[in-house]
Amino acid sequence: MRDDEMEAEHSVEVGHSRTGIYARMQEMDQAEQLRILKAGQQQSKPLARVIAVTSGKGGVGKSNTSINLAIQFKKMGKRVVILDADFGLANIEIMFGAVPEHNLCDMIYQGKGIMDIITWGPMEVGFISGGSGIVGMSNLSRDYLNYIIQNLAQLDSIADIIIVDTGAGISDAVLEFLIASGEILLVTTPEPTSITDSYSLVKALYRHPKFDADTMKVKLIANRVQKESEGEILFNKLNAVIERYLKVPMTYLGYVPEDSQLPKSVMQQVPVSLHNPSAKSTAAYGRIAARLLDKEEAQRQPKRGMAAFFSHIITRKR
Repeated sequence: MRDDEMEAEHSVEVGHSRTGIYARMQEMDQAEQLRILKAGQQQSKPLARVIAVTSGKGGVGKSNTSINLAIQFKKMGKRVVILDADFGLANIEIMFGAVPEHNLCDMIYQGKGIMDIITWGPMEVGFISGGSGIVGMSNLSRDYLNYIIQNLAQLDSIADIIIVDTGAGISDAVLEFLIASGEILLVTTPEPTSITDSYSLVKALYRHPKFDADTMKVKLIANRVQKESEGEILFNKLNAVIERYLKVPMTYLGYVPEDSQLPKSVMQQVPVSLHNPSAKSTAAYGRIAARLLDKEEAQRQPKRGMAAFFSHIITRKR
């Protein structure tokens, strides 16, 4: 099939899928429409804390970090949902050993509700498979985007913390997710390529026109190090270059040691924080999660909520 034929066929399919949602919106009585609009103007409090986990390159343990921090937050009494925004890959669902019935695309194009697209993993940690739905959101009407955002805003009443597991690298999509989140965890290993790619990512982020050095902080996690001092050396080495050339320092969150138990847990499709609670990496994730939940640390980080998160992405695309 030619490219133009495929594009036409896709447009027809999308058109059909949207028709049902538009019809549902039109069937709403005026009171219901006013209620939705009012909910958008007066967003429920408190807002969820949105944390993006990213890396300069793939294969450094980014998704493992997302999942195990989610488990640790849950152990500390927080409600957690992970948004798997690493489009094209299904790392979160594979590591959780759960297959989602629906993803974000189904909410955007098929009219599914927010609860329909959440899959519940171990310890009732929720996750949403992103699919590639956000890529086409710039083509949707303003009314329809508002409808989607109101669905997403419901996450603020479901979760205290939303972890956005981004793709690796410095694509436009990754940078938009980081800017929209505001709170950024950068996973880096001692490998020279990981350090170089991490610097490239931070440089692209700091030079983004929407980057705000006063409110957006990059927090480094040194992964797969042999000992605590190696993690500190890794941070100091990368941070020194960033401070010298970019003038905005990072924060050091801590380290996760090289641990044979971690790949074993991946093979079992169970997060190491559950598979082996006594593992060295489990203890490390616990320390990092505790630092993120420290009262002073949490107060310094403004909460944006999911409506603001997606509104920012949509505004950028439009």
